[in-house]
Amino acid sequence: MVEQGCGARRPGGALLALLLALAALVGCGTAARPADPALREVQALLDRHAEALLDRDETAWLAAAAPSYTAAARTEFRRLAGVPLAGWEYRVTGVDRTGEGRITARVERGHRIAGYDRGVLGADRVVELAERDGRWYVTGERAAEGAPVRLWDQGEVTAVRGARSLVLGVGQDRDRLAEIARLADRAVPAVDAVWSPEWARRVLVLVPASLDDMGGLLAQDGSQYRGIAAVTTGETERRATSPADRVIVNPEAYGVLGDFGRGLILTHETVHVATRAHTSPSTPVWLSEGFADWVAYRGGDRTPAQAAPELRRAVEAGDPPAALPEDADFAFSGDSGALARAYETGWLACAMIADRWGEERLAAFYREVGAHPGRDGAVESALRKVLDTSAEEFTADWRTYLREELG
Repeated sequence: MVEQGCGARRPGGALLALLLALAALVGCGTAARPADPALREVQALLDRHAEALLDRDETAWLAAAAPSYTAAARTEFRRLAGVPLAGWEYRVTGVDRTGEGRITARVERGHRIAGYDRGVLGADRVVELAERDGRWYVTGERAAEGAPVRLWDQGEVTAVRGARSLVLGVGQDRDRLAEIARLADRAVPAVDAVWSPEWARRVLVLVPASLDDMGGLLAQDGSQYRGIAAVTTGETERRATSPADRVIVNPEAYGVLGDFGRGLILTHETVHVATRAHTSPSTPVWLSEGFADWVAYRGGDRTPAQAAPELRRAVEAGDPPAALPEDADFAFSGDSGALARAYETGWLACAMIADRWGEERLAAFYREVGAHPGRDGAVESALRKVLDTSAEEFTADWRTYLREELG
């Protein structure tokens, strides 16, 4: 028998490991350090702060701010006036004493957009606080290192509602935002025509003031999105409480597009919103991007040769791709020609499936790939189950298809 408690004789082997693990959990002669009581006080303060924002009570919102932070807090409150919020919350994860009567709190701040978000979209924040007369007050707040900023951190938000869309913009003309809403509204039925699984049939679009601001929303260097008109953000591990996807427009690249290009972009991104529940880590980028392009081009009058100029030049030069593109080929590396070929290649692979097996089989193929438990074998399994072909036969057929359509 082994005696329990501190000072017990030294056990051996696996029993020692077990006792050490238990000691780590419950302590041995040393009480666990209690949580800083300020953590609870800060949480209660921020809870009141969030309630004031949702109630649109500016006086109560400013009551949490120190005099030095009042102007900044008022600015944030007013920037959010046009944002239809259904939720706003703070979760304090830790506090650090940084001086006499001063604290830095680590906080996850989350929000929900009314009519679009099922769950809270959170981001890490750093909140600075100071104590005065026994109470804590906010003296500053910023995005944590590596975390995204939110649109209202960048300026006053203008909201434009469409029939099936909500467009939120900063530094943008209302007419431009209304145009984007109209195109997003038009994209929804275009996607519905080929994608039957249930989806929200709503699109949330964010339009920042600049390319750099787009990068801030994505917590990335904006320069890597130069030439990319829009991206869609969302979770590939779909849960019932997942927030909605956000389509984020690059105002610089979008602004130089014509009417056709703008409609194409909004339809493409709406496909990503619609298919998110069936897009997983098993889905290769060529399929997700190719399917989105196929839907966007569907029903139009652009021939493959017109819509895939980079790939057409490669085929005409006798240098068609030997295989479908890898995920890395879709990286925003600055080589616009290579990136265009990757997109065009994925699109024509999906177009071949639709032409030879039918549109319903293409959608079924997409769902089957996304449902596979892992990336390895996902495409091969779906090719067998849905299209009754092999990866080798599919690749050979696709290369022939390229020559027929582009040669």
